Amino acid sequence: MELIQVNNRNKNSIRGRVYELLRERIINLELTPGMAISENEVSDMLQVSRTPVREAFLRLSQEGLVNVYPQKGSIISLIDWEQLEEARFMREVLELATISIACKDFPVTYLMELTSNLEEQERCIAEKRYEDFFKFDDQFHSIIYLGCKKARIWNLLQNMMSINFSRVRILSISEQLNIDKLLSQHIEIVNSIKNQDPIRGEQVTREHLNLIKVDREELFRKFPNYFLQV
Repeated sequence: MELIQVNNRNKNSIRGRVYELLRERIINLELTPGMAISENEVSDMLQVSRTPVREAFLRLSQEGLVNVYPQKGSIISLIDWEQLEEARFMREVLELATISIACKDFPVTYLMELTSNLEEQERCIAEKRYEDFFKFDDQFHSIIYLGCKKARIWNLLQNMMSINFSRVRILSISEQLNIDKLLSQHIEIVNSIKNQDPIRGEQVTREHLNLIKVDREELFRKFPNYFLQV
């Protein structure tokens, strides 16, 4: 991590900012699975005392993003594919129900947002801005939940998916695995909503959320040390 100053005199804000910075870097794979991480190192890099860092480590440990070993140190947690599959399964069940609602009744304003989002996704791929594509990918799905008045469900899924699912998606996109397929499926999902075709919408959504399984073998081959071995 490069040197960052967390300039804020409010202790609660400093505490929250340290946690957010570390969490974001773990999910974005700037801090890679299995990497050793110390409170002293983070404290020096963020130029804060050890107290907010220690508290951030505790929160991240409770979320399963950091494994803390007393007397030994801490490491970024490995990706647990079994837990990932549980999160993917839950998301598939909820998203199929949500897309069914969207294909029957979806506000025009949100449909316009989806169309605009697709244009940004296409631009990201053309310009090879894959990290930005991941953000627009997330935004794409959040718009569907918002349009169906299911924002709290999306927030619940986000919290559950961050430990493993989001990290694997970042890894897949960074390796450009099936990225064109992701975009084409997004386009089909929007067309299903426009055409009020819930059968096709559910079919594409199921294929879309199972695409991560297709990437599994390639990711295991390229990044064996990132995954929990069972």
